[in-house]
Amino acid sequence: MISKNELTEQPNLPLPYELPKKRRGKHKIYIGMSAGVGKTYRMLEEAHELKEQGIDVVIGLLETHGREETAEVAEGLQIVPRKNINYGGVILTEMDTEAILARQPQLVLIDELAHTNVPGSPTDKRYKDVEIILEAGIDVFSTVNIQHFESLNDVVAKITGVVVREKIPDRLLDEADEVVVVDVTPETLQERLKEGKIYAPDKIDQALQNFFQRHHLVALRELALREVADNLEEEAESFEPFNHHCCVKERILVCVSTYQHSVKLLRRGARIASQMKARLYGLYVSNPERFLTKDESLYIETCEKLCEQFGGKFLRVERVDVTKAIADVAHQYHITQVVLGQTQKSRWQLFLKGSPVQQLIGYLKDVDLHIIATKNHD
Repeated sequence: MISKNELTEQPNLPLPYELPKKRRGKHKIYIGMSAGVGKTYRMLEEAHELKEQGIDVVIGLLETHGREETAEVAEGLQIVPRKNINYGGVILTEMDTEAILARQPQLVLIDELAHTNVPGSPTDKRYKDVEIILEAGIDVFSTVNIQHFESLNDVVAKITGVVVREKIPDRLLDEADEVVVVDVTPETLQERLKEGKIYAPDKIDQALQNFFQRHHLVALRELALREVADNLEEEAESFEPFNHHCCVKERILVCVSTYQHSVKLLRRGARIASQMKARLYGLYVSNPERFLTKDESLYIETCEKLCEQFGGKFLRVERVDVTKAIADVAHQYHITQVVLGQTQKSRWQLFLKGSPVQQLIGYLKDVDLHIIATKNHD
């Protein structure tokens, strides 16, 4: 029998038991296309339901922006007081992460995930405070608008003409345990704005003429719904066996080679992907029995860079049987459409070995094939 003192003196000996590790808190994100869709209101409603079930819920940070309905629904929930920070002689307030950790609730509600903290705060971004709270084993409900995600920043600027300064990494969406899209029609949102439920009366006309124009809201709404749908699809793909019926987006696979028409194929595939709002993949199958020349290697690198410029993913596979390799990649990535150039084989080779297109049709029963003429270049 080993005494406690002996365990202390001999740290390399295994303990008779392992201390249980504290679980990471679960993160639920409420996403909307813009301010005013009702993210915070929905979060507070669900918090009340959980409180009635006996869950210890507190508000870590709430921004009502003067909206009476939001303030009313928050009544009855404990609020952790904010901490004061002296910034340039001005007293500003921020969420008190240390107080939340000391309070140890089961669930904390945190508004505006993309917020930038006042200089001098322990962290520079609110989402980093959220990650600290999650690591402490506390569940978090948070809210954010779709335009704050890093990868969508340029898209939103192009749609609305507004450059969003406060950004958060896309991984937060991937790592979230649950994502809720709070959705309303553009017409409903504009009506809320006119009724003074989103901004102060002196800002309504300006908002309607700028960010809250109907065509902006339509595009942002589509962006929010599509981003979450993509996220759910990627999550479904991580489970085996994957059911191809889970796919909500088309997937375009462009097969490139060392022949000079491959750039044309990539452009055509990118146009198809853009029109269908599909994912784009490029594929080069190299023969392990053949070495590329320097010019051929540079050309494949050019194709890879071009594919990435189009927002696609470039894949390299080493296989003798090119056609079977294409089919295997198509199955692995759940491809719905394949773009190919005309074969470079002679009639005699086709007679002896058969057409690659016919072979692919045999392998890929439910995939559309696009055979692109390659004699003329773009």
